[in-house]
This record gives sequence, C-alpha cells and structure tokens, in this order.
Amino acid sequence: MLWKDNNGSMVPLAVAVTIVMLLIILGISEYMRLVITAAGIKDAMESAVISTVNDNYNEVYHSVREGYAAGYEPDGEGFEASVDYGDIYGRLCFLLGLEEDGDGYVRINNGGEKEYRLSGLQVSIPNTAIASPGGTFYADASITMEVPVRFAGKIVSNMSIKLRVRAAYKEKF
Repeated sequence: MLWKDNNGSMVPLAVAVTIVMLLIILGISEYMRLVITAAGIKDAMESAVISTVNDNYNEVYHSVREGYAAGYEPDGEGFEASVDYGDIYGRLCFLLGLEEDGDGYVRINNGGEKEYRLSGLQVSIPNTAIASPGGTFYADASITMEVPVRFAGKIVSNMSIKLRVRAAYKEKF
C-alpha cells in the first residue's frame, strides 16, 4: 500500500499541527487576558463612579425630600445647585494600585512591565432641573484604557478602548 512505503512521513504534519494548536492556544489566552483586564478596570470604574454618586447624597437628600432627585441644597431663600465630582482617579489608584504617569495612570506588574494605562477621564454629572418630578440624579464617566497586546512574550501593539460607565442615584423610599 502507499502508506506502508513512506515510514515517518506523518512526523512533519504532526509537528505542524502541534505548532498551529500552540499558536491558537496562545492567541486565546491573550484574548482572555485582555477581556479579564478590561472587566476588572470597568468594575473598579463602576465602583469609583458609584462612590461619587453616593458622595452626592447630602446634596440630593433635600431634593428627594421634596419629591425629585437633583443636586441642590438650601441657601436661605431657595435652593442652589450643588454637585460634587469626587476624586475618581484617586479611587481608581486605590482600587487598582495605579501610579501617575504624565497625563494618565499606569499599572506596573511585579516584573516592572506596564500592564495597562488609563487616561482621559471625563465625568459628567448633569443636574436635574429643580422641582422636576421623576428626575434621576446620575453620573456618566468615560476613560481611555490602553493595554499592551503580547504574543509569545513580545509586545505586538496596544489595544486602546474607551470604557463608559453610568451610575444613578435613586431614592429607595
């Protein structure tokens, strides 16, 4: 038969299949690393923005008592707009162990390599009009995340995405 005359001819094919499978596994593991990193950063960002919205409780309370949610506090004759933007970068540094790097913040791993970089934080806390029924007090935040993409131990490029988060204050009772 044809296969009996070619002893050892499957060895190169087996090596090629093994190398291809190894490359696929490396690609999948790098993809999972990027997904897990982005999910962790988004969770920390949500926590920081929720803390900022919760820090606005003392401003929102007066409005909730009157039947709507907005950032105002009494000033003697009426209400004055009052919104606290908090320290989202400070909370992110605490939660993620970031270090300042120019106009952004970086996370350095134990080996001294950059894991990711966060920059361009934008926070928007639109204040609901005073005495508007059904208004929700919320905060929107976005940040640019850059993660080095590695393949076989070398940095190939940077993945750069914009993470967006929204947290709302809603009275419970």
